[in-house]
Amino acid sequence: MERRDWSVKALKELIYIDSLDSKDKADSLVRWHTKHLEENTIEDFDLEIEDLKYLKELFFKNINFLKNYKEESRLELIKMKKIKRFLKN
Repeated sequence: MERRDWSVKALKELIYIDSLDSKDKADSLVRWHTKHLEENTIEDFDLEIEDLKYLKELFFKNINFLKNYKEESRLELIKMKKIKRFLKN
């Protein structure tokens, strides 16, 4: 029962995180991963099949979000470095 409770709680947290704005969402996803997947694996979740499918959907949706967020952050950093160089000259 403890594993089931942990799984349901993790899913609810991920559903909530999915509704956040970009910066908060990225930070929260990293914390969610640290909390739920550093010592456990995705196989440790004990959910009904429909909830498991929803978890999978959210999980992969948010992986793609993080990839895009990382790229956007990288491009923004490059822009900031160019502006900084321009202002020094």
